[in-house]
Amino acid sequence: MAKPPAPPLSFLLRHPAHLIACGFGSGLAPFAPGTAGTLFAWLSYPNLRGWFPDDTTFAVLLLLFFAVGVTACQITGRNLGVVDHGSIVWDEIVPFWAVLFLTPAGWLWQLGAFLWFRFYDIVKPAPADYFDSKVKNGLGVMMDDAVAAGYTVLTLAICKALIERMY
Repeated sequence: MAKPPAPPLSFLLRHPAHLIACGFGSGLAPFAPGTAGTLFAWLSYPNLRGWFPDDTTFAVLLLLFFAVGVTACQITGRNLGVVDHGSIVWDEIVPFWAVLFLTPAGWLWQLGAFLWFRFYDIVKPAPADYFDSKVKNGLGVMMDDAVAAGYTVLTLAICKALIERMY
């Protein structure tokens, strides 16, 4: 089955939910929009943290962004006619910001986080597969990537522990 095409740029301006859900345009990438959304998250993270340097405030902000994402993804999916349309990438952005928040310092750790997150987002290990295939609404769209984020953080923690144990 062919993937539906990305909506036109004008779609983003029809409703604030579209702008958010489509990652401020990053989801309109013609190739691998989920990866483009994750790259957007990675590139925007330092600025976002600069605006919200306090860890508690940032964690609360992530929860707020997640809740807004549930609604934005629901509205945008309904308007596109596909619950988890490929151009919807807020579900990659917010969970990857959370991953970066919990990732050890350094660009190599961030690169590892990016690669592991993309892997888990594509493979969809349980329960991500459940949310992806059975929960056909904004919550399901956001949750499968939240699960991928959890697997990513766990993988990085194991890698860090193994490295520390070796040295």
